Amino acid sequence: MKTVTVENVVFGEGRPKILVPLVGATETEILEAAAQAKELDCDVIEWRIDFYEFVEEPKKVAALSLKVKEAAQKPVLVTFRTAKEGGVHEIPAALYFEIYRTVLTQGKADLIDLELFMDQAEVQKTIELAHEKGTKVIMCNHDFNATPTKDELVSRLTMMEERHADICKIAVMPQSNQDVLTLLQATAERYASAQTPLITMSMGPLGMVSRVSGEVFGSSATFGAAAKASAPGQVPVSELRTILETLKLQ
Repeated sequence: MKTVTVENVVFGEGRPKILVPLVGATETEILEAAAQAKELDCDVIEWRIDFYEFVEEPKKVAALSLKVKEAAQKPVLVTFRTAKEGGVHEIPAALYFEIYRTVLTQGKADLIDLELFMDQAEVQKTIELAHEKGTKVIMCNHDFNATPTKDELVSRLTMMEERHADICKIAVMPQSNQDVLTLLQATAERYASAQTPLITMSMGPLGMVSRVSGEVFGSSATFGAAAKASAPGQVPVSELRTILETLKLQ
């Protein structure tokens, strides 16, 4: 498997990397959270721009992305999570891609998040632009209602790699402990042949074990909650590093 390096953070080797989401609505809230995240024991800051009150104004998003990077002093992942995949704001698909293009050309993102099932032509154009700008792409898929079959999970992760994602991510909701096992089995199976790092998780209290066992099954990163979680089941970042170190393989 190839590793992916973002500044001094290497996905695909060693302990799973820790990402912490910023979910403020105002510029003041976002920059305060970014400054606080600078002091947290985490590797990457995820700015969830779908929470931002002016997210429908791409130039404001791009301008603020520069300030977030300066305040955080860590790699920044810029993410617009659509409503259908668990986000808090719905926008037209054309605006979704316009925001990313503007951030890539006028702002700052070390990584961006693109959803697997968006328009594929636009996704590919955005990936090409990101790579031109030296930005890595996490391609993702979320199911907040259920856990697809193992074969379907493996298929989606494979599809992401085929579409030139740098990192492939899946998050699903378990309805039973068997669903958690399904996610872990799919991760291990795909990890055995994948060429790109994976990020996988089973959400909610049932799936919390999947967020801390990535080194065993093949997930290269996990999301920890600072003040407010962006998804159910996130472990407090203050505890996450200790847990990952305790469960390390070597």
